[in-house]
Amino acid sequence: MKLLVTGGAGYIGSVVTRMLLDAGHRVVVLDDLRTGHAEALAPDATHLAVGVHDAASVLTPDAGFDGVLHFAALIAAGESMVRPELYWHNNTVGSLALLDAVRAAGVPRLVFSSTAAVYGNPVELPIPETAVKAPTNTYGATKLAVDMALTSEAIGHGLAAVSLRYFNVAGAYLRDGVAIGERHDPETHLIPIALDVAAGRRDKLQLFGDDYPTVDGTCVRDYIHVEDLARAHLLALTAATAGQHRIYNLGNGNGFTNRQVVEVVREVTGKPVPVEVAPRREGDPAELVASAALARAELGWVPEKPTLHDMVGDAWAFYRTHVLREQP
Repeated sequence: MKLLVTGGAGYIGSVVTRMLLDAGHRVVVLDDLRTGHAEALAPDATHLAVGVHDAASVLTPDAGFDGVLHFAALIAAGESMVRPELYWHNNTVGSLALLDAVRAAGVPRLVFSSTAAVYGNPVELPIPETAVKAPTNTYGATKLAVDMALTSEAIGHGLAAVSLRYFNVAGAYLRDGVAIGERHDPETHLIPIALDVAAGRRDKLQLFGDDYPTVDGTCVRDYIHVEDLARAHLLALTAATAGQHRIYNLGNGNGFTNRQVVEVVREVTGKPVPVEVAPRREGDPAELVASAALARAELGWVPEKPTLHDMVGDAWAFYRTHVLREQP
């Protein structure tokens, strides 16, 4: 197929792009590189430095695209609470512009990068796709709005749509001399920040809150390796069915507290990771753990790297060979 990948210079989008190319698809990456990394772009993909709001300039009726995989979004939950207008404009307005272009061009299928943040503080664990949606931050709200728009688009216009709701993504893609890992600016994710501390680039790690109703008082999250996550997109692309919007949670079904993650970082790196407890961040749910039973049953998706040691080990290998080498 000929596929458009929005946000294909980002952490997840660039890994999915490579897997799509390996599977024999033709890929055009749409990424203005505001938050993406040029070095993460797959050399065999066509790159267009265009923002998602202007997707119609690429998704023309005669362009011949068979599908879109949509990753272009701002992702920092904390920032979304203090700069909500950025998130509504980029994540929701941008996605609606993309949907307009998809409809006008007659593109039959779309796979959307959604999030577990749509569930907010869940009332049942592990979280099924049918759980109540009550996001506690603007980021989750913007993604839920797009999910709802996709349902309408499938019903009203016959789009074959799939939303993949991620839990916490970690690890790195390390194959054939290619290394892709997390590189956000500013970095807000726990594992890369902990690796910064282990490498001596930060003095300490802040844990936001130690008074949650969990086993050690810190937040519980479900982690998934980026390679496992990427493989699910190829399965979703095949499973997309005209007139339907399918939604799948992607996670391991196992939760780890922030303190447990820090301990694994210490074990993998062999380095101390000093910790300082800070106040809770507004909008952080206490516990997010996925039920991925539906993805397993309908997509045949099974994580191949389910352990936290696998994820931290790959992330540390990427960090040592690329982050430390490239930064002063």
